[in-house]
Amino acid sequence: MEWFVDDGYALSRLVFQRVLAAVYLVAFLTAARQFRALIGERGMLPVPRYLRGVPFRRAPGLFRLRYSDRLFAACSWTGVALSAALLAGAADDIPLALAMAWWAVLWALYLSIVNVGQVWYGFGWESLLLETGFLAVFLGNDRTAPPVLVLLLLRWLLFRVEFGAGMIKMRGDPCWRDLSCLRYHHETQPMPGPLSRFFHLLPAPLHRVEVAANHVAQLVLPFLLFTPQPVASVAAGLIAVTQLWLVLSGNFAWLNWLTIALALSAVDGSLVGAPARAAPEPPVWYVVLVVAVTVLVVVRSYRPARNLLSREQRMNTSWDPFHLVNSYGAFGTVSRVRREVVIEGTAEPVVGPDTVWREYGFRGKPTDPYRTPRQFAPYHLRLDWLMWFAALSPGYARAWFGPLVERLLAGDRDTLRLLRVNPFPDAPPVFVRARIWRYRFTTRAERRATGAVWHRDGEREFWPPTRLGR
Repeated sequence: MEWFVDDGYALSRLVFQRVLAAVYLVAFLTAARQFRALIGERGMLPVPRYLRGVPFRRAPGLFRLRYSDRLFAACSWTGVALSAALLAGAADDIPLALAMAWWAVLWALYLSIVNVGQVWYGFGWESLLLETGFLAVFLGNDRTAPPVLVLLLLRWLLFRVEFGAGMIKMRGDPCWRDLSCLRYHHETQPMPGPLSRFFHLLPAPLHRVEVAANHVAQLVLPFLLFTPQPVASVAAGLIAVTQLWLVLSGNFAWLNWLTIALALSAVDGSLVGAPARAAPEPPVWYVVLVVAVTVLVVVRSYRPARNLLSREQRMNTSWDPFHLVNSYGAFGTVSRVRREVVIEGTAEPVVGPDTVWREYGFRGKPTDPYRTPRQFAPYHLRLDWLMWFAALSPGYARAWFGPLVERLLAGDRDTLRLLRVNPFPDAPPVFVRARIWRYRFTTRAERRATGAVWHRDGEREFWPPTRLGR
C-alpha cells in the first residue's frame, strides 16, 4: 500500500513521539504539582464550582462524572507514568491497536484537565498539545510504516502554528513591520530566562536581523513544508533552529519544544542516512480509520483556515471543546515597558507610613532585582505567567487575585508551594498588599557597579492593604 505509508519517515516518527512523550510528561507533572492551589476543591478557582456553571458540551471530560482532588491527582500522576513509559519506548513494538489506545488515553486525560483548568489553562500551547496528541494517536508504531496522511496533517498543524504567528505580527504592532520589536521583547516578555538580558543588550542591528529571520521562518518557510524533498526537510530544519533560538531567549513552557517536534516529523530520515526498514502492511481497519480522521480534520480546518486570512484574525482560539483543530499566534502586540505586580505582607497590626513590608518571591517572574532569571521551560509556572498578565491590566486578574491574597493571609501551604520565598515562615501576615513596579534590565555598567540584573521603580498601588475578614 505504497500510497498510504512511507518508510523513510520511521526515524522522524520515532523522534517526534519521544519529544511528544516528554512534553506530555512535563505537562502532567505541572498539573500534579500545581492544581490544588489553582483549581482544587479549596483552590482559587475550584473545579466543582466551575462545572456547576458550564454545560457538558463546553467542557467535556472525565471530571464531568465526578471530581475530587484525589481523582485529579490520580489522573495527573497516571499521565506522568504513561508518558514516561512512552518516552522509554514501551509502545514501540506492541500491537498497533494497543499503542493507539495508549496515546488516546493520554490525550483524553489531558483534555479532561484542560477543560476544567479555566484561565490557568488558557494558553495556546495547551490546545497545541491536545491537537498534536490527537494526531499522534494515528501515527502508528513499529508495526506499520508512518502513514503519509497523518504526516501531512502534522505539517498542516505546523503551518498554522508558524504562519498564524507570523500573520498576527504583521497585522499587529508596527514594530514588527519596522523590525524593531526585539529591542523591547526580550525585556518585556512574560518570563525571561537566564540569557534574556544578553539578548536584550545585543546591538540594534542584530535585533533587526532577529525580526527579519523570524518573518522568514513564519511567513515563508511554512509554505516550503509542502514542497518535494529535500526542500521540505530543509525548511523544517530551519524552523527547528529558530525555535531553539526562542528556547535560549525566554521561557515559553513547551510551545517551542512541541513546534520542534512537529518540524522534525517533516524531515525525511533517508536524507540523513537513516535506514528505511520495511514494515508490515497496515491493516485495513487502520487505513479506514486514518482516512476518516483525515477527512474530519480537513472539514474542521475550515474556520481556522479562514481565520488565517481574516483581518480580524484571532490567535490561540479553540474552535471546538475537543481542541481538534485550533488557531495559533502570539505577541501581535509587544509591550515597550515591563511592569510587575509585587506582593508584600506585614505582621504589624496597624498599617501606616512606617510599616515594614516584606516581599513574596516568585520562582520565575522577576521580583528580586539581584536574582538572574532561571530556566524553567518546558515546565510551566502558571501563577507566574498570570501575574504578568495582571500587570498588563487588573482585568486579567479579577477572578483569582483576591482568592490569592486570601490564601496568603491564611498561610495556605499549597499556595505557598507555588512561590520561591515566603517571608512569613512562622505565621501568616496580618496584611497583604500589591504594588506595580516598573522593571528594566540593567546596563552593563549598572550591573558591574551594583550587581543588579534589574533596575526597578515603584509606580502605583495594585491591591490595597487587606486582612482576613475585610
